[in-house]
Amino acid sequence: MIVFKTLRKHTLSHQIAIGEQRRWKKKLVESAQTRLENRTRDSKLDKLATKLKTLKTILSIHQLLSTRKRGPFVSVQLMSRWKNILGLNVHMGKFIHKYPHVFHVFTHPLKRNFCCKLTARMKYLLDLEDSVIKQCEFDAVSRIKKLLLISQNGSLHVHALRLIRRELGLPEDFRESILGKYSSDFRLVDLEIVELANRDENLGDAAVEKWRENEYEEKWLSEFEVKFAFPINFPTGFEIGKGFREKLKNWQRLPYIKPYERKQNSVRVRTCGGIERFEKRAVGIIHELLSLTVEKMVEVERLVHFRKDLAMEINVRELLLKHPGIFYISTKGSTQTVFLREAYSKGCLVEPNPVYDVRRKMLDLILLGCRNTRELQHEEDIKEQSDNGVGKIHEGGTGDGDWVIPILESSQNGNSDDNFGQICSLFEEDFDSCSEQSSSESEHAFRGDLN
Repeated sequence: MIVFKTLRKHTLSHQIAIGEQRRWKKKLVESAQTRLENRTRDSKLDKLATKLKTLKTILSIHQLLSTRKRGPFVSVQLMSRWKNILGLNVHMGKFIHKYPHVFHVFTHPLKRNFCCKLTARMKYLLDLEDSVIKQCEFDAVSRIKKLLLISQNGSLHVHALRLIRRELGLPEDFRESILGKYSSDFRLVDLEIVELANRDENLGDAAVEKWRENEYEEKWLSEFEVKFAFPINFPTGFEIGKGFREKLKNWQRLPYIKPYERKQNSVRVRTCGGIERFEKRAVGIIHELLSLTVEKMVEVERLVHFRKDLAMEINVRELLLKHPGIFYISTKGSTQTVFLREAYSKGCLVEPNPVYDVRRKMLDLILLGCRNTRELQHEEDIKEQSDNGVGKIHEGGTGDGDWVIPILESSQNGNSDDNFGQICSLFEEDFDSCSEQSSSESEHAFRGDLN
């Protein structure tokens, strides 16, 4: 009997201790970070973000190569110093070796070390992108006008536009070629703020309005159901909880001030439903901004720079995570990129444009990897022979020693430094048959960089 009472006393004390632990246990707070970690992933958009990260790295290498004064090539040894600048986690030699359709590695004619330059295909696509952007100049002007119409005071910081220059399809010198050229439409204030000179009311239609018209005409929905609605497209495997459909239906019907309406200051957050209407207005602004981009996506970090100009004093990332059917944030590629879900299908843009088509061709060239390299080498040989007039002896081309003549001529004219890069690229094939011992040493060094 005494043992039973003792056990009962210990059991009661243990239950009281457990009750105290449960009472003082903190509840998990659902924050933007937890929502980001627990969100339903979209594998196709994640794969696309990873590929775009590789394309971004290659474009950064091209920018570094274009700054070289001696020629459009650089030694692999020097490129290895760019690893930290580009944020690569592999050796530069391995990265170059993975994309032979983008980078052409050759032996330097004099120093006998390995050098790298962009292939003819990649150069062609880069030049094609610049020409297409120039042809679509009026579209770029229209995008900037719409952004200024959305802004609170009809003005934007030039720095913010520069951050999303590539996303908007603007040329690198857009400040002079667009803002300065179209002075009747734009006005620069203090050289860092651009204002809208005249307001064009014909541009005040949001992209989502077209979808609403189709829903109203094709599905015969009432105006009350469609007037303030957004297209919803949840990722595969998204779990719909209890009461979620009803909340979503009420949110779709919730009226809000649209992006191009000039009643932005009349939103009262403290009124009944004011917070929901204010957040829905921010969703409409971000939706329209993503619709104005070329590839319907932008980095979240760069999107934050428009908070003040567009009157979105909210946590942008948390707002995006609240609406997984409209936006998708991908964390692949060491950055957070937000995609407009309705604009993509199976990892491709539903309505492509000329700038997107060129960039997609660049991406396809990268995805080739090491495939079709024999055909690539054959094309490089034909191009070098046709452009430079250098062939092989049994084909009726130039003989051994003919490459010395242009070097001597350039040195006599005093332009050896200016023509050095051109001569090196012209006669690199003939030098491959000379100095076998030196070539083997340089190949051993290059393989060491690969390892």
